[in-house]
Amino acid sequence: MPAELSPDTARTAVESSFPRIRAELDRLVRIPSVSAAGFDARHVRRSARAVARWLTDSGFSDVRLLEVDGAHPAVYGTVRGPAGSPRLLLYAHHDVQPPGPADLWDSPPFEPAERDGRLFGRGTADDKAGIAVHAAAVQAWAGRPPLDVAVFIEGEEETGSTHLPEFLSAYKHLLHADAIVIADCSNWAIGEPTLITSLRGIADCVVEVRTLDHAVHSGKYGGPVPDAITVLCRLIATLHDAAGNVAVRGLHTGALPAVSMDESRLRQVVGLRPDVHFLGDGALSERIWARPAVAVLGIDAPPVAGAAHKIVPWARAGISVRLAPGDDAERAFLALEEHLRCHAPWNAEVTVTQDHRSEPHHIDASGPAFDAFRRACADTWGCAPVEAGSGGSLPLVAALAEAYPDMALLLTGVDDPDSKAHSENESVHLGELKQCCVNEALLLGYLAAEIR
Repeated sequence: MPAELSPDTARTAVESSFPRIRAELDRLVRIPSVSAAGFDARHVRRSARAVARWLTDSGFSDVRLLEVDGAHPAVYGTVRGPAGSPRLLLYAHHDVQPPGPADLWDSPPFEPAERDGRLFGRGTADDKAGIAVHAAAVQAWAGRPPLDVAVFIEGEEETGSTHLPEFLSAYKHLLHADAIVIADCSNWAIGEPTLITSLRGIADCVVEVRTLDHAVHSGKYGGPVPDAITVLCRLIATLHDAAGNVAVRGLHTGALPAVSMDESRLRQVVGLRPDVHFLGDGALSERIWARPAVAVLGIDAPPVAGAAHKIVPWARAGISVRLAPGDDAERAFLALEEHLRCHAPWNAEVTVTQDHRSEPHHIDASGPAFDAFRRACADTWGCAPVEAGSGGSLPLVAALAEAYPDMALLLTGVDDPDSKAHSENESVHLGELKQCCVNEALLLGYLAAEIR
């Protein structure tokens, strides 16, 4: 084991191993490990086995698949440090989002392709690059880091970590640690690392409206008889006010973030069309990190192609509410349900069914583990990390905070605003991936010194 790992030696170690890291990442991206229903679950299991081999080759021992009934497998491994060492848990996930329409990709989604210093493919950034960082960090210490390290690579994060409570119940003794590095968030920009200090939660539902027992002729009865699609559209429209602010009463708003977000940069990142306005008012960072947001995820209704001239009796929509830190997911769902029932146009029948749910979370980023991360960032990038919120949700975080209240939660990431996670042409910046590997290798040493 190296006596110590300076920034220079860490960089040299990562540079030396990076061709192998890149090859392993390519190999993993080629496995279409989509965890969503309707996709072949065998690929997720194949991905788990490939991750297990990668971790074993990187110096982890006791590498195995963790199983609970009905769940995609997770991967676990450990590497022991000196006696009396603090314990660090590393987290990432090996499942990925569905690829979406193939014709919107510039190269096949499960065939990694390098262009302009970025590696393209589904899962390159979210979150197979996180696995690469964990493997590289332990490799930089020649498989013998200065503290106990465990790794937990989840297999169903992209479907809301549905079975996470069962994993925590069955394997709680394996996952305890003084700190955890969760490599599944975004950096502020290339060259600007980020420490995430808050996450929004989720309260999803499916709302169905019904106006008739059965479809009827739109010519004979059109006029007084309401069609369900119009009802659904008018109901959805009540979720925002005229300015685009969320209009559901009772949802919580958090504190104003200290970090500002540039409007022109955000327009570029999300591809907002030139004349389209952002929703709501106030600071963009507040709207994304500290306020609730409502989105329509999908609608079930007859498609335009082949639609008959009839009044549609029912229609259904998936509604997702992102919750500000400080809110409660169950209470927020009840507020959403009440709003949908009370705003049904023309007294249409409304059924609301709860779907995914996760709690928001705020992190107190003080203490030795966070100081160690800031030091590692300064030695890697030459700057302190941006301390920002995230508009996204990680069910894992609130669950871990409840199960292990003394564990320091370090939320880091590999992707950047141009990574297009969850969209077509997802990619990771290879230079920044290398920097993240260096940063985590240094972090292992700094944590060993700080947490003792």
